[in-house]
Amino acid sequence: MNLYTVILHYGPAARTKQLHWQLMESDPARRDRILVFDNASPEPYENAWLRAEENLYWAGALERVMGLLAAKGASHVWFLNNDATFVSKPPLIERTCLRLARAERLVGPIGVYSPAVTANPYHPQMVERPGGQFRQVRYVDGIAPLVSVEFWKRAGGVDFAGNPYGYGVDVWFSSRTQETGFACVVDHQVVIRHKYHSTAREVEGFMARAAEAEAGYLAERFGSDYREHVKLMAGDFREID
Repeated sequence: MNLYTVILHYGPAARTKQLHWQLMESDPARRDRILVFDNASPEPYENAWLRAEENLYWAGALERVMGLLAAKGASHVWFLNNDATFVSKPPLIERTCLRLARAERLVGPIGVYSPAVTANPYHPQMVERPGGQFRQVRYVDGIAPLVSVEFWKRAGGVDFAGNPYGYGVDVWFSSRTQETGFACVVDHQVVIRHKYHSTAREVEGFMARAAEAEAGYLAERFGSDYREHVKLMAGDFREID
């Protein structure tokens, strides 16, 4: 597995630095594959791998990163929000690689893998079950998805047409694993704590614009009853112990 770990930077550099250094200290042997993508943040990140020429938002940044790293020979890309913090013990990346390999022995090829979260107000299937192993789900929250390059290719890339802000793109993108021959998995043994919308709330009017774009985007892809559809998908999971 040729895994690259990428932190999406926007907002205060100190926020990104906390996660960056947590990973660097956890997995020093992987330092050359722990990268920060500066999404044209008003406060640049000094040690960024790349800085975008404009804010690509979540979906555009993921698509850019997937394309660049696929060209470098990556097999997987772990795309982390900068407001996440791992609560699991190190080594984090090395352990995750072993856990992903184990999950694939149980369920087959995995298109999108994600850590569990200590709490999630929107997607209950993401919440950790202490002592559990894996949960096969229909989709995951986009706060820390580990994406297979092969799945990304089969899916035709990250579809965010009509939704530049990216909210809801994570749901649609990860839900397409099943139709492309992959599984989508949450790992109860790799856990993060996440501060929801910590950056988005700092930009005046962003949440309202993003919500409006999300509604039209999901209705176009899942139908006018998309809220009920997503709710049903959230409850459609199985524990794998």
